[in-house]
Amino acid sequence: MSRLTDYLDSIRSRDPAPHSRLEILTYPGVWALAWHRVAHRLYRSRLFLLARVVNHFSRATTAIDIHPGAKIGRNFFIDHGFVVIGETAEIGNDVTIYQCVTLGGTSPDDGVAGKRHPTIADGAIIGSGAQVLGPITVGPRARVGANAVVTRDVPAGAVMVGIPARPTMVEGGAAPERRFVPYGTPCSETFDPQTQKVELLRCELEAMKRRLDALLGEQGAAPDEEVRDRA
Repeated sequence: MSRLTDYLDSIRSRDPAPHSRLEILTYPGVWALAWHRVAHRLYRSRLFLLARVVNHFSRATTAIDIHPGAKIGRNFFIDHGFVVIGETAEIGNDVTIYQCVTLGGTSPDDGVAGKRHPTIADGAIIGSGAQVLGPITVGPRARVGANAVVTRDVPAGAVMVGIPARPTMVEGGAAPERRFVPYGTPCSETFDPQTQKVELLRCELEAMKRRLDALLGEQGAAPDEEVRDRA
């Protein structure tokens, strides 16, 4: 009961919606994790068919598909549903995943099964609609923004956005936020690196136009488009 209470309180600290622990027990993510614990024990006992039966029942009742072989740590929280977690995925402690996320795998070229799915380290947040693909590692306290597609390792504390996902903030540069960030997506003025480059180029172009207008003004010429083109 103590472990269950701690688990429910960990969810309440990340989700302001529930009014009581009892209400949290109605969450599909909580039930999906409970059924996965059963399926995983059956899977480790090599009772693969029974593990799959439990898995299919869980998927039908919660809309969350966690392969019985996936390894999941403490205080794992799936907010809402429609999540897919593959067989060789490994999830650490205090990880949060939102709806419509896939922890997907890659097919081995030689046909031999192995590590094909991501490893999600402690405290990571995966935003809604994100796709984390392949045997990569999402570092501790990293955040994957909504709808990002991650195909490479994510550094500790990084914020990943875009397709393909790129870091916007990494430990050692700007300090990562220690507070919980819903959906893994910062709502402050954090720029996408590619968008920021385009914005810098636009500013440089505007500065060049102003300098050209000043030079043309000194020569007594009208700074219109035709004169600029000839210049």
